[in-house]
Amino acid sequence: MEQRIDSVPFLLRRPHDFNWLAPFGLVFRVWDRQDSGNIAFGLKIEDQQVFIKYAGAATADYEGHPVDAVRRLQEAANVYEILEHPTLVRLLDHFETEDGYAMLFEWTEGELLRRDDSPSSPISRFRRLPIEERVEAVERILDFHAHVEAFGYVAIDFYDGSLIYDFERKQIRICDIDFYSPTPYMNEMGRMWGSSRFMSPEEYELGATIDSRTNVYGLGAMAFCLLGSETDRSRERWEAGDELFELAARAVSPDRSERWETVAELLEAWRAAR
Repeated sequence: MEQRIDSVPFLLRRPHDFNWLAPFGLVFRVWDRQDSGNIAFGLKIEDQQVFIKYAGAATADYEGHPVDAVRRLQEAANVYEILEHPTLVRLLDHFETEDGYAMLFEWTEGELLRRDDSPSSPISRFRRLPIEERVEAVERILDFHAHVEAFGYVAIDFYDGSLIYDFERKQIRICDIDFYSPTPYMNEMGRMWGSSRFMSPEEYELGATIDSRTNVYGLGAMAFCLLGSETDRSRERWEAGDELFELAARAVSPDRSERWETVAELLEAWRAAR
C-alpha cells in the first residue's frame, strides 16, 4: 500500500503512524525498499537537514517481524556510539517512539557508491577521479576499520553500498554499520549477510571464526572495487601501482593464513607503500 508524508509517497505492507516525525521538519525523501526492516527519511527544517532511520513499520521488502527490526536497530545505536569516528556518519540521537525505534543522524552530503554500471552513476564517476583521490579514500576506509578493530569489533555486511562520497569536498564517509559486532564472533548462519563481491570464504562457512583477517579480506576486496575491478582482480585492471596491488592481492587471499593478521598491519603497510 502507498502512504504519504508531506506529499512524499512510499510503500508499506500496512499503515503506520509517523506523526512523531513532524518536529524534525518536512520530509523531502523516503528510502522505503530496504530488506532490513528499516525505513529512512530525509527531513528539512529551515536550512538544516537530518536523516532518520526507523524500525517498527511493516516495510515493503522485509519478510521478518517488525519487532526483530526494532531490536536490531536498538543494538545498532550502541555500535554507532562506540565506534564514533570522523569517517563514520554522525549519530545525533536515538530514541523509542510509540510503535518503534529511531536513529537521528546529521545529514551527510554525497552519493552512495553502490554497484551501478551506468556511466553517470556515482561509482562510475568515482572511478574516473584521479588515482590519488581514490587511494586517499581507500586509506580513510582502512583507517576507520583499524579503529573498529581497536575497539574489538568486526565489520559485518560491509560493501560498496556502505560508502558515501562527497565529490565537491572529496570526502568519503561510511554509513550502515548496523551489523558490526563485538569479537569473538562465529558464523552461525552459513552464508552471512553481505554482498558476495566482498565476502571472504569463512563468511560462507558455518562455525567459522569471523575476525580481523576476515575484515582484511573485505577491505582488500573494497580496494579492488575502488582502484581496479571487484570482479577481475588482475594487475591489468588495477590502477594504483605495483606495491598497492601486492597489498590488496595478499589481503584477498582465500587462505586466511596468507592475509594480513590485522587491519592495523594492512593500514601501516598501505601508508608505507604510498
